[in-house]
Amino acid sequence: MKKKIQEILKGEFLVSDDAAKNWKFILFASILAVVMITSSHNADKKVFALNELSKEVLELRSEFVDVREKVQQMRLESNVTQQLSEKGLYPSTIAPKKIKVVSQ
Repeated sequence: MKKKIQEILKGEFLVSDDAAKNWKFILFASILAVVMITSSHNADKKVFALNELSKEVLELRSEFVDVREKVQQMRLESNVTQQLSEKGLYPSTIAPKKIKVVSQ
């Protein structure tokens, strides 16, 4: 057991007669590690992008609510009447009449 540990620490398994299979495994493990690290970085980038998009959605929703409230205030009859009175237009004091067209 002690001899095996010393061989591993000295790196004798890399220069022995059957070292080719060890090198293949080390190369495979290294490539696999690089792929896993790359995948992890890509996942982190996506998480950060989702976080930024979530913040933007919250800001846009807040802006939408503010603009909708302003539009509702502008559509009120009293507000429209006030804006048109500045231009010289006033609401009619005579009630509207229904016109009936009779075709022959």
